[in-house]
Amino acid sequence: QHYFIQSNLRMIRRQSRLRREYLYRKGLEEKERATAERKAQLKSAVEEGKKLPTDLKKDAIALQKEIDLDGNADTTINPLDDEYLYAGVRDPKLVLTTSHNPSSKLKQFAKEMRLILPNCQRLNRGHFVVKNLVEACKSNDVTDLIILHEHRGVPDGLVICHLPYGPTAYFSLSNVVMRHDIPNVGPVQEVYPHLIFHNFTTKLGKRLESILKYLFPLPKPESKRIVSFVNSEDYVSFRHHTHQGPNNNIELSEVGPRFEMRLFEIRQGTMEQSHASVEWKLRPYMNTARKRYFLGDEEEEEG
Repeated sequence: QHYFIQSNLRMIRRQSRLRREYLYRKGLEEKERATAERKAQLKSAVEEGKKLPTDLKKDAIALQKEIDLDGNADTTINPLDDEYLYAGVRDPKLVLTTSHNPSSKLKQFAKEMRLILPNCQRLNRGHFVVKNLVEACKSNDVTDLIILHEHRGVPDGLVICHLPYGPTAYFSLSNVVMRHDIPNVGPVQEVYPHLIFHNFTTKLGKRLESILKYLFPLPKPESKRIVSFVNSEDYVSFRHHTHQGPNNNIELSEVGPRFEMRLFEIRQGTMEQSHASVEWKLRPYMNTARKRYFLGDEEEEEG
């Protein structure tokens, strides 16, 4: 018993140390990004012969020296280096579960989502709390924890928590159509799918694309499964197809399910960390909310 307590304490201390190191690197990343933006403003003002912004006048000489030393090199820190270090090297390992006391429809939706995601294990929620779920997933080298939510028997929420450090993305779901509600639905193949992302052009769009993309392992070229995420006015349409036929006459067959997703929050930590900083949050009641698109370009959506 004493050995068990000591090993648990060592594991807790190690997790705390790794978390502190990760937060330190995230802090450096924010500083580097702010400095890079200031350098870009200074460089643009000098090249165009414009007046320097007031907040840059004090540090203009020091920033110009750094620009001259950097040359054309990109000195910004890539956040994916920490969060998705082994993406493309190791296949992701996913755990899918639901909220407490799920309805029969949510259970069926969870089964269909498990068929979509390769290397995914479905877990009955039972009485597990979020903290215990996250700790169990971390100890078993799970890369992502996915939780489905419902309202009165209709699936309406999706949470994707990347482990061990985050980020955690929260989505609302709408227009959910199960496989048995799709006419002439085809069988689900177990091969790894090809991914299609459309109109994820902004910085936030690229961030969301990386969160969704790294849920799937790399497919083989001959794979006939296609999973598509199409952004239109910040609503992401999910579709799942298989294709058959020769190159000049390809026939698509929808295998389902289908639904619409809307991102409303990204946190930098994991799901159980209530103190984790908010990276982005949807604020639909601002005056400019209807005029702005956060994930993609309005011109592409209109075209």
